[in-house]
Amino acid sequence: MAAPGPGEYFSVGSHVSCITCLGQRLQGEVVAFDYPSKMLTLKCAPSSGKPNLSDVVLVNLAYVSDVDVITDRAETPPHLASLNFNKLVNRARAEKEEKLLQAYAVSAGVSVEGQQLFQAIHKTIKDCKWQEKNIIVMDDVVISPPYQVDNCKGKEGSALSHVRKIVEKYFRDMESQKSVQHSQQAQQTQKDSALSS
Repeated sequence: MAAPGPGEYFSVGSHVSCITCLGQRLQGEVVAFDYPSKMLTLKCAPSSGKPNLSDVVLVNLAYVSDVDVITDRAETPPHLASLNFNKLVNRARAEKEEKLLQAYAVSAGVSVEGQQLFQAIHKTIKDCKWQEKNIIVMDDVVISPPYQVDNCKGKEGSALSHVRKIVEKYFRDMESQKSVQHSQQAQQTQKDSALSS
Protein backbone atom coordinates (compact mmCIF):
# COMPACT_ATOMS: atom_id res chain seq x y z
CA MET A 1 0.00 0.00 0.00
CA ALA A 2 1.48 3.34 -1.02
CA ALA A 3 -0.61 5.56 1.25
CA PRO A 4 -1.29 6.49 3.98
CA GLY A 5 1.99 6.43 5.82
CA PRO A 6 2.40 7.06 9.55
CA GLY A 7 0.48 10.17 10.51
CA GLU A 8 -1.04 10.57 7.03
CA TYR A 9 -4.75 10.70 6.33
CA PHE A 10 -7.26 11.39 3.57
CA SER A 11 -9.26 14.61 3.75
CA VAL A 12 -13.01 14.33 3.39
CA GLY A 13 -13.92 15.67 -0.06
CA SER A 14 -10.61 14.69 -1.66
CA HIS A 15 -10.68 12.55 -4.80
CA VAL A 16 -8.56 9.39 -4.73
CA SER A 17 -7.87 6.42 -6.95
CA CYS A 18 -6.63 2.95 -6.00
CA ILE A 19 -6.35 -0.59 -7.34
CA THR A 20 -7.84 -3.44 -5.28
CA CYS A 21 -6.16 -6.82 -4.78
CA LEU A 22 -8.56 -8.10 -7.46
CA GLY A 23 -7.19 -5.61 -9.97
CA GLN A 24 -10.27 -3.37 -9.92
CA ARG A 25 -9.61 0.38 -10.15
CA LEU A 26 -11.70 2.43 -7.74
CA GLN A 27 -11.96 6.18 -8.00
CA GLY A 28 -14.12 8.49 -5.98
CA GLU A 29 -14.61 11.19 -3.39
CA VAL A 30 -13.52 10.50 0.19
CA VAL A 31 -16.56 10.42 2.46
CA ALA A 32 -14.77 9.10 5.56
CA PHE A 33 -11.41 7.71 6.61
CA ASP A 34 -10.58 5.75 9.77
CA TYR A 35 -6.84 5.72 10.33
CA PRO A 36 -6.63 2.96 13.01
CA SER A 37 -8.51 0.43 10.87
CA LYS A 38 -7.22 1.83 7.54
CA MET A 39 -10.79 1.91 6.20
CA LEU A 40 -11.64 4.42 3.50
CA THR A 41 -15.19 5.24 2.39
CA LEU A 42 -15.53 6.46 -1.20
CA LYS A 43 -18.48 7.91 -3.07
CA CYS A 44 -18.09 6.59 -6.61
CA ALA A 45 -19.94 6.93 -9.90
CA PRO A 46 -23.16 4.89 -9.84
CA SER A 47 -22.93 1.35 -11.25
CA SER A 48 -26.64 1.62 -12.10
CA GLY A 49 -25.90 4.48 -14.50
CA LYS A 50 -28.49 6.73 -12.80
CA PRO A 51 -26.99 10.23 -12.57
CA ASN A 52 -28.68 11.24 -9.31
CA LEU A 53 -27.28 8.27 -7.36
CA SER A 54 -23.82 7.23 -6.15
CA ASP A 55 -22.20 3.98 -5.07
CA VAL A 56 -20.64 4.07 -1.60
CA VAL A 57 -17.67 1.72 -1.31
CA LEU A 58 -15.81 0.71 1.84
CA VAL A 59 -12.15 0.06 1.05
CA ASN A 60 -9.74 -1.78 3.35
CA LEU A 61 -6.46 -0.10 2.48
CA ALA A 62 -4.54 -3.22 3.52
CA TYR A 63 -5.82 -4.84 0.30
CA VAL A 64 -5.18 -2.08 -2.24
CA SER A 65 -2.17 -0.76 -4.11
CA ASP A 66 -1.26 2.43 -5.93
CA VAL A 67 -3.35 4.79 -3.83
CA ASP A 68 -3.20 8.19 -5.49
CA VAL A 69 -4.72 11.46 -4.34
CA ILE A 70 -6.12 13.04 -7.50
CA THR A 71 -7.28 16.27 -5.85
CA ASP A 72 -6.88 17.18 -2.20
CA ARG A 73 -9.54 19.21 -0.44
CA ALA A 74 -8.08 22.02 1.62
CA GLU A 75 -11.26 23.73 2.83
CA THR A 76 -13.59 22.45 5.52
CA PRO A 77 -15.97 19.78 4.20
CA PRO A 78 -19.70 20.54 4.13
CA HIS A 79 -21.88 19.41 7.01
CA LEU A 80 -23.41 15.96 6.69
CA ALA A 81 -27.05 15.79 5.69
CA SER A 82 -29.42 15.17 8.57
CA LEU A 83 -30.99 11.75 8.81
CA ASN A 84 -34.66 11.04 9.36
CA PHE A 85 -34.18 8.98 12.50
CA ASN A 86 -37.87 7.98 12.76
CA LYS A 87 -37.80 6.66 9.20
CA LEU A 88 -34.68 4.62 10.00
CA VAL A 89 -36.26 3.20 13.16
CA ASN A 90 -39.45 2.27 11.29
CA ARG A 91 -37.44 0.64 8.52
CA ALA A 92 -35.39 -1.37 11.05
CA ARG A 93 -38.58 -2.44 12.85
CA ALA A 94 -40.20 -3.56 9.57
CA GLU A 95 -37.09 -5.54 8.59
CA LYS A 96 -37.01 -7.18 12.02
CA GLU A 97 -40.69 -8.15 11.76
CA GLU A 98 -40.03 -9.57 8.28
CA LYS A 99 -37.17 -11.73 9.57
CA LEU A 100 -39.27 -12.90 12.54
CA LEU A 101 -42.03 -13.99 10.14
CA GLN A 102 -39.50 -15.99 8.15
CA ALA A 103 -38.05 -17.53 11.30
CA TYR A 104 -41.53 -18.46 12.56
CA ALA A 105 -42.34 -20.23 9.30
CA VAL A 106 -39.13 -22.25 9.47
CA SER A 107 -39.66 -23.18 13.13
CA ALA A 108 -43.28 -24.19 12.46
CA GLY A 109 -42.13 -26.68 9.82
CA VAL A 110 -43.70 -24.88 6.87
CA SER A 111 -42.56 -26.22 3.50
CA VAL A 112 -40.14 -24.17 1.40
CA GLU A 113 -42.88 -23.74 -1.20
CA GLY A 114 -45.24 -22.39 1.49
CA GLN A 115 -42.59 -19.93 2.67
CA GLN A 116 -41.96 -18.74 -0.89
CA LEU A 117 -45.69 -18.34 -1.53
CA PHE A 118 -45.99 -16.28 1.67
CA GLN A 119 -43.18 -14.01 0.44
CA ALA A 120 -44.87 -13.63 -2.96
CA ILE A 121 -48.17 -12.65 -1.33
CA HIS A 122 -46.44 -10.36 1.16
CA LYS A 123 -44.87 -8.36 -1.69
CA THR A 124 -48.36 -7.40 -2.85
CA ILE A 125 -50.37 -7.51 0.38
CA LYS A 126 -48.52 -6.51 3.55
CA ASP A 127 -51.40 -7.64 5.76
CA CYS A 128 -50.53 -11.32 5.90
CA LYS A 129 -49.28 -13.50 8.74
CA TRP A 130 -48.77 -17.08 9.83
CA GLN A 131 -51.20 -18.98 12.03
CA GLU A 132 -49.43 -22.26 12.69
CA LYS A 133 -48.93 -23.60 9.12
CA ASN A 134 -51.73 -21.51 7.59
CA ILE A 135 -51.24 -18.22 5.78
CA ILE A 136 -53.78 -15.60 6.87
CA VAL A 137 -54.30 -12.75 4.40
CA MET A 138 -56.16 -9.58 5.46
CA ASP A 139 -57.85 -11.63 8.21
CA ASP A 140 -60.28 -12.77 5.48
CA VAL A 141 -58.48 -15.50 3.54
CA VAL A 142 -56.83 -18.65 4.90
CA ILE A 143 -54.42 -20.67 2.77
CA SER A 144 -53.67 -24.07 4.23
CA PRO A 145 -51.08 -26.65 3.17
CA PRO A 146 -50.27 -27.65 0.45
CA TYR A 147 -50.91 -23.98 -0.44
CA GLN A 148 -52.64 -24.49 -3.79
CA VAL A 149 -55.43 -22.31 -5.24
CA ASP A 150 -57.99 -24.85 -3.97
CA ASN A 151 -56.61 -24.36 -0.44
CA CYS A 152 -57.63 -20.67 -0.41
CA LYS A 153 -60.70 -20.37 1.81
CA GLY A 154 -62.67 -17.36 2.90
CA LYS A 155 -65.77 -15.32 2.36
CA GLU A 156 -66.46 -15.03 -1.37
CA GLY A 157 -65.54 -11.59 -2.59
CA SER A 158 -62.77 -9.45 -3.97
CA ALA A 159 -60.22 -10.36 -1.26
CA LEU A 160 -60.52 -14.10 -1.90
CA SER A 161 -60.49 -13.56 -5.67
CA HIS A 162 -57.39 -11.35 -5.46
CA VAL A 163 -55.48 -13.82 -3.26
CA ARG A 164 -56.39 -16.71 -5.58
CA LYS A 165 -55.00 -14.72 -8.54
CA ILE A 166 -51.74 -14.13 -6.66
CA VAL A 167 -51.47 -17.84 -5.83
CA GLU A 168 -52.23 -18.81 -9.44
CA LYS A 169 -49.58 -16.39 -10.72
CA TYR A 170 -47.04 -17.69 -8.21
CA PHE A 171 -47.49 -21.29 -9.39
CA ARG A 172 -47.49 -20.23 -13.07
CA ASP A 173 -44.21 -18.40 -12.52
CA MET A 174 -42.74 -21.38 -10.66
CA GLU A 175 -43.71 -23.73 -13.50
CA SER A 176 -42.18 -21.44 -16.12
CA GLN A 177 -38.97 -21.21 -14.06
CA LYS A 178 -38.84 -25.01 -13.79
CA SER A 179 -39.33 -25.44 -17.53
CA VAL A 180 -36.55 -22.93 -18.25
CA GLN A 181 -34.23 -24.75 -15.83
CA HIS A 182 -35.06 -28.13 -17.39
CA SER A 183 -34.37 -26.82 -20.91
CA GLN A 184 -31.08 -25.28 -19.75
CA GLN A 185 -30.09 -28.57 -18.09
CA ALA A 186 -31.01 -30.51 -21.24
CA GLN A 187 -28.93 -28.13 -23.37
CA GLN A 188 -25.99 -28.47 -20.98
CA THR A 189 -26.29 -32.28 -21.06
CA GLN A 190 -26.27 -32.19 -24.87
CA LYS A 191 -23.18 -29.96 -24.88
CA ASP A 192 -21.43 -32.22 -22.37
CA SER A 193 -22.21 -35.35 -24.35
CA ALA A 194 -21.09 -33.69 -27.60
CA LEU A 195 -17.80 -32.64 -26.00
CA SER A 196 -17.16 -36.12 -24.56
CA SER A 197 -17.72 -37.77 -27.96
